[in-house]
Amino acid sequence: MITGELKNKIDGLWDIFAAGGLVNPLEVIEQITYLMFIHDLDDSDNIRAKESAMLGLPFQSIFSEEVKIGERTIDGSQLKWSVFRDFPADRMYSIMQEWVFPFIKTLHSDKNSAYSKYMDDAIFKLPTPLVLSKVVDSLDEIYAMMNEVQTADVRGDVYEYLLSKIAQSGLNGQFRTPRHIIRMMVEMMDPSSDEVICDPACGTSGFLVASGEYLKEKKREEIFYDKQKKEHYMNRMFYGYDMDRTMLRIGAMNMMTHGIDNPFIEYRDSLSDQNTDKDKYSLVLANPPFKGSLDAESVSGDLLKVCKTKKTELLFLALFIRILKIGGRCACIVPDGVLFGSSKAHKDIRKEIVENQRLEAVISMPSGVFKPYAGVSTAILVFTKTEHGGTDNVWFYDMTADGFSLDDKRSPISENDIPDIIERFRNLDKEMDRKRTDKSFMVPKQDIVDNAYDLSINKYKEIEYVAVEYPPTSEIMANIREIEMEIGKEMDELERLLKE
Repeated sequence: MITGELKNKIDGLWDIFAAGGLVNPLEVIEQITYLMFIHDLDDSDNIRAKESAMLGLPFQSIFSEEVKIGERTIDGSQLKWSVFRDFPADRMYSIMQEWVFPFIKTLHSDKNSAYSKYMDDAIFKLPTPLVLSKVVDSLDEIYAMMNEVQTADVRGDVYEYLLSKIAQSGLNGQFRTPRHIIRMMVEMMDPSSDEVICDPACGTSGFLVASGEYLKEKKREEIFYDKQKKEHYMNRMFYGYDMDRTMLRIGAMNMMTHGIDNPFIEYRDSLSDQNTDKDKYSLVLANPPFKGSLDAESVSGDLLKVCKTKKTELLFLALFIRILKIGGRCACIVPDGVLFGSSKAHKDIRKEIVENQRLEAVISMPSGVFKPYAGVSTAILVFTKTEHGGTDNVWFYDMTADGFSLDDKRSPISENDIPDIIERFRNLDKEMDRKRTDKSFMVPKQDIVDNAYDLSINKYKEIEYVAVEYPPTSEIMANIREIEMEIGKEMDELERLLKE
């Protein structure tokens, strides 16, 4: 969590962009991402140079003596952050615009800069030399403070704080699933050290980052003291896809700042034939877009066989089933309509999950969870791919509080079902005896089948009505007369006082 002076510095950096006319939060974070990348290239090049010198190994800097950019050959040292930051503002601006940005686009083939592929279409948008000079000075101060803090997660925390500004500003808030909901889903799934995790609509990579952080906290020794597992964690555990290049860039940087060297974050329309993944991942965590419908011609034929529809939320469920390995698990957020929709496609996908896979849990969330950006009611579905059924009893939970008020302000409150949800999900054997009047309970598969595979909690929850006894009508009428007489007396007294 970012607090105090470091938080103030980041807010100050944000204000510099606003004063320069850059107010779209995605554009601001994108420009900061480029600059952090450029700063980090210099740092990592210096570290590799020192390591090579200590080991007596030859080293070729990416800022070698001469760098070719277009038709021009220039002194590569001028592209180093530590060099150009001391230049006058006008010169720094022209170097950044004419040399540094074209240079970072040419690094794709350099294995030492895996993240350069996310900079392929980088555009420099800072409007004036003065704004660039202020931003560079501000970033230098932020890096100096991060180095002072010396905690492993400070870089990730800084980037997460920047991302939170997308939500705060009210622009493009749909890209962000609340962090505490993501964390709850990750804790429920309890990923293992050999997991292969995918989010086919990854946005800023929130689910992947939270999974990485959870593993770092809970399974640090198992992963980081084992060469093979560490290599898997850094290079082959995390996969994310999105159709928005800005999101990919931000998501990739988010992963990098949380210490994951080489996640597979790629541009892809996950629902199209372009996506050939099948039986590949052991865990899917996602909040896919509920943007309505899309062109059926662009959708993969495999998915349409499972449920013939144009609705993205249903097609993504079909996709999750396809891309999971047998035994692979999924926790995903769906709009409430998925649970009870009466169309053939709605019923088909629910039947597929209940009959051919193993549906484990349906957690109903209150409509305020995504406020102030959307008031849609949502639920979390948890299932395992088996391809031969296995649904026995399905656990339902009626979540009414998530630790924040359910209005647009989303202020912290004491009521919070999340710890209870995690605890109960991890001990489902103890849930069998709970009544349907409780907050959580089990529903046998047959009940779900009998209700046309309806998964809305209201179909199964029982409400206890407490009998309230009222006095006889004559007594109530007598009381009303008494009150009327009392009011009459008071009115008389008031009139008398006004006349005096």
